[in-house]
Amino acid sequence: MTSPTDTPRDPYDLVVLDMAGTTVADGGLVEQAFSTAAQRLGVRPGSDEHARQLAYVRDTMGESKISVFRHLFGDEERAQYANTAFEEAYGELVDGGRIAPLPGAREAVERLAAEGRTVVLTTGFARTTQDAILAALGWQDLVPLTLCPADAGGRGRPFPDMVLAAFLRTGAVADVGRTVVAGDTSYDMLSGVRSGAGIVAGVLTGAHDKEQLARHGATHVLGSVAELPDLIARAEA
Repeated sequence: MTSPTDTPRDPYDLVVLDMAGTTVADGGLVEQAFSTAAQRLGVRPGSDEHARQLAYVRDTMGESKISVFRHLFGDEERAQYANTAFEEAYGELVDGGRIAPLPGAREAVERLAAEGRTVVLTTGFARTTQDAILAALGWQDLVPLTLCPADAGGRGRPFPDMVLAAFLRTGAVADVGRTVVAGDTSYDMLSGVRSGAGIVAGVLTGAHDKEQLARHGATHVLGSVAELPDLIARAEA
């Protein structure tokens, strides 16, 4: 007689991956672009205000950038101006060749796809910036779906909306618990946990360390996303 624990489970066929810091190395471009945007709003580099704001940007890596600017600059007009300036500055850095895939990231995505899994790339950036990154890497056709906060109703991480949008739009799994979420920030972990994903994997190639990732709900912490396919295979076994 078979026990419930012997019943085969559905595979983890939906994998939702963060971009900057997880699959993409941007070499601190977020901080550089933020400093450019803040300077346009009169925040002098090296000032106490700049240091305070930069610390907040680091702490909230992974969050929708417009949400960060709303917190820092208060009124909507200033927040939108700062966000536009940030996106422009980041786009210029990307166009200047200042971005690259993390080692093993593309190979991991291609292996997951070859195994029949659906991979979705997500970001806290606006669509224009996400598209610029994908174009710079030649990743426009790497995955069937890419999502930014605006694609999921406007709320980015730590809300679960982008993960749930991936679940709904792809139909790749019948149970959100058979979704895998991977990212380099606390907000990625919170987003995965709140969505009900079965595997929420933190990677140590980006903003936050092992303790931060684990404290915010990581079920596993990996050296890099290159280790993710093997983790999924072990979880299914």
